Amino acid sequence: MTKPAPHPVDAGLPAGRLLLLGLQHMAIMYTGSVAVPLIVGSALKLDAATIALLVNADLFVAGIATLVQAIGIGKLVGVRLPVVAGATFTVVNPMILIASQYGLTAVYGSMIASGVFGLLLARPFAKMLRFFPPLVSGTLLLVIGVSLLGPGAAMIAGHDTGAPDYAAPVNLAVAFGVVVLIVVFTRVLRGFVAQIAPLLALALGLVAAIPLGLTQFGGVGQAHWFGLAAPLHFGAPTFPIAAVLSMCVVMLVTFTESTADIVAVGEITGRPASDADVARGLATDGLSAILGGFMNSFPDTAFAQNVGLVQMTRVRSRWVVAVTGGLLLVMGLVPKVGAAIAAIPEPVVGGVAVVMFAMVAVVGVQNLKKVEFAGNHNSFVVAVSLGVGLLPAFATNPFGTSIFFQHFPAWLQTICGSPITLTAILAFVLNLVFNHLRRRDDPDLLAAP
Repeated sequence: MTKPAPHPVDAGLPAGRLLLLGLQHMAIMYTGSVAVPLIVGSALKLDAATIALLVNADLFVAGIATLVQAIGIGKLVGVRLPVVAGATFTVVNPMILIASQYGLTAVYGSMIASGVFGLLLARPFAKMLRFFPPLVSGTLLLVIGVSLLGPGAAMIAGHDTGAPDYAAPVNLAVAFGVVVLIVVFTRVLRGFVAQIAPLLALALGLVAAIPLGLTQFGGVGQAHWFGLAAPLHFGAPTFPIAAVLSMCVVMLVTFTESTADIVAVGEITGRPASDADVARGLATDGLSAILGGFMNSFPDTAFAQNVGLVQMTRVRSRWVVAVTGGLLLVMGLVPKVGAAIAAIPEPVVGGVAVVMFAMVAVVGVQNLKKVEFAGNHNSFVVAVSLGVGLLPAFATNPFGTSIFFQHFPAWLQTICGSPITLTAILAFVLNLVFNHLRRRDDPDLLAAP
């Protein structure tokens, strides 16, 4: 009797292809992941050695979380889909505020507490999956993709709009050249080579950037071959109530973002995520916060740009991102390898990133195509969610953090300062109001027996 072929999500690939495809996922997410420790470290005025420690720890924990998401551990954690985990930007403002008021020990103590909170809440939160229909998930994914274009533009043009070299023509030329290469490769190439079009474009962009003086390889020689800070590097964790509550809000925000990404990956791969799948994926986010608290790192979430990469390449194997997780672990343990990847100029990565971010928005549009818009208020739900939700994305500081609600209390900034969170809340609530709560004068209700 012939054994049935495994689902593409579970199917293995030749070692060479696995390595290249895993490397491609890592190259796409690397800059976004390390941006969090760089921003937090700079804002807290930490020295270069401490920031490097945060970067290594960040990659190490992201590697563990990605491996867990891809492979899974029993029925406890891991969605077993091609989901890449990386540090969430939602944590930036709360970490800076908590550190300035209570110190770094409170940052990591509250992170550990929020991780436990996440583990306990993962399954109940996943039970709400029916309240994330295509109307909600499509709107949310559209906003995720569009809002990420801001950080993508900052990678290309620069983060300081007042700098003399901001939006330098050479940076724009390199980034747009990378985009053109992706377009050409995707149109002309076939088979496996077409699937690694973004990686090929990134490699050629790096080669072009070298004679233009955009690369800085000095950090590679200075980096150590091996290094990982001891757990609780900054001291024993502390647990101020306000800090813990703030981080628990961050965990809820992370859950909302991860849910949309997990649902999207399930649809793209042809293996729709069940409540149990989502619960295991969210539990991994909670686990990453606990690990991050002990290992001087950050909470992780499913990275949207990698969702876009799965959509673009149609490579559905979860073993590809398992390789990505292994590579991230190596980079966390071998700083010299991480320094080499970090030498890739941001305009090169930005050229690839904007395509991946836009692909996430496309997934959202495809979800919205499944929505019935005639004779109901669904268009209104999308319009309000998009219009209000995207406001924070258009008022940011040089680091890309929203300042739209900067005069509001810190806890409210955590909720409303992220376009993703604000859109998720609006779409979720408006869908309930217009599609689940019937008015007393609703004709359908009056006609009911």
